[in-house]
Amino acid sequence: MIPTPHIEVENKDLIAKTVLMPGDPLRAKYIADNFLTKVEKINDVRNMWGYTGYYGKKKVTVMGSGMGMPSIGIYSYELYNFYGVENIIRIGSCGAYTKDLNLYDVVLVNQAYSESSYAKTMGVSSRKTLSASKPLNNKIIKAGEKLNIKLHICNIHSSDVFYRLKHDEFKEIHEKYGADAVEMESFALFANAKALKKKAACLLTVSDSLITHEATTSQERQEAFTKMMEVALNSL
Repeated sequence: MIPTPHIEVENKDLIAKTVLMPGDPLRAKYIADNFLTKVEKINDVRNMWGYTGYYGKKKVTVMGSGMGMPSIGIYSYELYNFYGVENIIRIGSCGAYTKDLNLYDVVLVNQAYSESSYAKTMGVSSRKTLSASKPLNNKIIKAGEKLNIKLHICNIHSSDVFYRLKHDEFKEIHEKYGADAVEMESFALFANAKALKKKAACLLTVSDSLITHEATTSQERQEAFTKMMEVALNSL
């Protein structure tokens, strides 16, 4: 089924085997404009922009996923299942659950805990914690070491809910599940990778803190998380 309902590419060779997937399509455009050469825009269905180009000699696609597990679940499934993508590295933002993480720190996800039923509904697993792909994480760790960029290897919380009525609930989640930060996508990405025997990883930049209440701006989240971008690109 090419093109798919959400990706208009008719020739799957236009999509690289490795896809970097920010939530924000504007971050995808920023990466394409500032890091890639020989860039071709491959998708703009629903303004979910995707670009394929080269980082050095390595072909790479960068494409937005949207917010939340249903959204990244759709795009990652289509990329894996219909376009032959082997690796997806989510490059997103997260909120810190601990004082040990500061704004702009780069987090590499080890495991994602979630209350979501995504993996169970997919028929993949009834577990509430799913792991990133170790071989892909190892490549990312080596890239971070080469660039001398510190990676905080953490477990995180993938939440279906951005605004919670119980504002301090994160403390219980941090203590019970060892989740040091929160985002909204990686659990579904890991579930799809597990279901389709593909690889998935998640690099995050701390955009705000539930401890200190510090926060970055939307412009900073779009353009200033360059360390995470560089690590992902150098892991290719």
